[in-house]
Amino acid sequence: MSMTDTSLRHLKVILCHLRCILASRYSREKESQPLTHPGIPGKSDRPFLMTPAIFLAAWLILGALFSLQEYVMARSMKYSVGFGALFFPWEGHFLLWGIICQIIWWKLRGSIQRAALPQILTRWVVGGVLISVLEEAVWIACFPKVPLHQSSWTYLHRLRYYVDSELLNNLVIFWVVFFLFRGIGYYQKLREQQYSAMRLESELVNAQLRALRMQLNPHFLFNTMNSISSLMRSDVEAADIMLERMSSMLRMTLDRGDAQLIPLTEEIEFIQLYLSIQKMRFQGTVHHYVAIDPEVHDALVPAMILQPVVENAYLHGVARTVGEAFLGIEAQNQHGHLRLCVRNSGRGIEEPPLNKTRERVGIANVKNRLELHYGIDDNEQRFTLQAFPDGEVQAILMLPLQFQPQDNGSIVSYEYGSQDSYCR
Repeated sequence: MSMTDTSLRHLKVILCHLRCILASRYSREKESQPLTHPGIPGKSDRPFLMTPAIFLAAWLILGALFSLQEYVMARSMKYSVGFGALFFPWEGHFLLWGIICQIIWWKLRGSIQRAALPQILTRWVVGGVLISVLEEAVWIACFPKVPLHQSSWTYLHRLRYYVDSELLNNLVIFWVVFFLFRGIGYYQKLREQQYSAMRLESELVNAQLRALRMQLNPHFLFNTMNSISSLMRSDVEAADIMLERMSSMLRMTLDRGDAQLIPLTEEIEFIQLYLSIQKMRFQGTVHHYVAIDPEVHDALVPAMILQPVVENAYLHGVARTVGEAFLGIEAQNQHGHLRLCVRNSGRGIEEPPLNKTRERVGIANVKNRLELHYGIDDNEQRFTLQAFPDGEVQAILMLPLQFQPQDNGSIVSYEYGSQDSYCR
């Protein structure tokens, strides 16, 4: 079997794999819609105040303050009563209210939060009276010496006394708690709406990023396949090597999945494969220079953010250079931002004017993705394309300097060629 047949077979296999990759990605995107509850605040999160220990402690503090007030009043009226005789009954009174309110929160908060005005004026008015009387009945049963000045009364006599004198206070407590629970419900509903809006916005941004990635991959593959096809008749062996490297690039793209941010080293590794393909295409007339500051080796960048910039440099700069050409890539920390520079020889930028970006597919894609990732604020991200009088062109990407923890401390250093910086 000839080398040409082998290369053609490899080419068909790659095209078949590419079709499968695109089809599988499309199906994954359709199937990746969330099917489970998104964890909306209010359904899974409990307000801090309603933590049982915190809630009951708040009622005990109220009981202590109330018993202290009663003790001060009794002493001012010359009553001979110990602090404990007032403290424990009133602590029990408010603790009982705390337990009742906690049970209401567990069992009836949904009904409280959904109750309309007619239900409040009927069902909950009656319920408030019954709960207030029930609390008094249980409290008097637990503390038989209250009221202190009539400890010889029967249970029913004491109950009647406290219903007459304390029912209004108990109703005030009930309705304060009732509207507190309604307020918590409104707050949780507001949080739920805010969360849903944020989730929808995030899903929209992710969908836009996926669409841009899907737009970029066929564009890059089409141009790379053109480069390979140009060598098929002139240098079959070189075309075969290019096919293998293209397969490696496809495998890296597939391994990344839908990851939007990747370490800079992975992006440079991908670019190195692309540069090796282009170097074979131009038969060694292009000198490459890649220098990455060790400080930013594992900085996070959008996946495939450099490839369209490098491809643009080749198509509109290096390919138009007469004689030897160069392309340099640098990355460094500049005042807390990641500065990525791609510089190449060429004929400058004819139109539009200097410092403007031509809206080609690749460059427009880069600008859109940067805005989606980091916003439109120039202080967060910036992309500029600049030409110089000697015909050289320089693309600068300024990104927020972000990192992720590494499992191991060993970072591959990518430094090639001369140590003199090409970028200005």
